[in-house]
Amino acid sequence: MKNFLPQKRQFLLYCIIGASGVTLDFGVYSLLVKLKLLDYQAANAVGYTSGTLLSFILNAKFNFRVTDKITLRLLSFFSIAFLGWLASAALLQLLIGRFGCDKYVSKLATLAVVVLLQYNLNRLFSFRKTT
Repeated sequence: MKNFLPQKRQFLLYCIIGASGVTLDFGVYSLLVKLKLLDYQAANAVGYTSGTLLSFILNAKFNFRVTDKITLRLLSFFSIAFLGWLASAALLQLLIGRFGCDKYVSKLATLAVVVLLQYNLNRLFSFRKTT
């Protein structure tokens, strides 16, 4: 019970920070596509990377409050983000491609799964306290 409130706070802050990363991702993507600087796949990669990097920086500084082993933590965070992207793609394929579910409802369902997956993996690996 002692760790219940700090973990809830940590999870909520993780979600808020994640929303800022998604906003940056979408903004960068939209700008690059609108200005025809990159095709949509390349713009998606740049946007996703920028959003993930912002999320890492904010989580490291304000949420998990870690300052050691930053390069290793960053690599771990990006690896977990990639796993989240793979899980999302697989779930969308299953829900939409296999079962014919609504694409917007399916995306929302995948977000719930991916947020929980990535939060727990990042808490255990990317941002765990070292002694």
